[in-house]
Amino acid sequence: MLDVLYKEVREHMHKTVESVTREFAAVRTGKASVGLLDTVKVEAYGSVMPLNQLANTTAPEPRLLVVQAFDKSTVGDIVKAIQAADLGFNPQPDGQTIRIPIPNLTEERRQELVKHCKNVGEDGRVALRNIRRDANERIKKAQKDKQISEDQEADGHDEVQKITDETIKEIDALLVKKEKDVMEV
Repeated sequence: MLDVLYKEVREHMHKTVESVTREFAAVRTGKASVGLLDTVKVEAYGSVMPLNQLANTTAPEPRLLVVQAFDKSTVGDIVKAIQAADLGFNPQPDGQTIRIPIPNLTEERRQELVKHCKNVGEDGRVALRNIRRDANERIKKAQKDKQISEDQEADGHDEVQKITDETIKEIDALLVKKEKDVMEV
């Protein structure tokens, strides 16, 4: 019973780490990254679609993103969506291609991004603690229902805490790396 619980806890915590990683990928650093446009939604063909369903995005240079539309008729919609996403970019259409120069970040903007990253990291840690709490409640209930012994309950709490600590270290490492990337001039 406890082995199944540990497996579930690891899976839920892994999903939380993946979510934090995706959030960090969308945060702008000084370099061009295709992840910067992941949040862009384009209104085309009568519906709202993610940019990656309408175009291919590449970062051929450290300060340039290139968006290659699959259909030339969507270029205008893509440009509008990138401008509306309020990422601070000035897309420049050129036929089926859209060039997006990445401007340098100001020191103030870097500080704001670091603050945002810290909030994302803290949200991730809160989610992990909620997973831990739920797992510990399930362990207590199993002991109360006489499915496991008191010793197994104590071991279960220790193992869940160990898994939580390891996963929090992962998120902290991701946060430190992202902060370093953002502050790098």
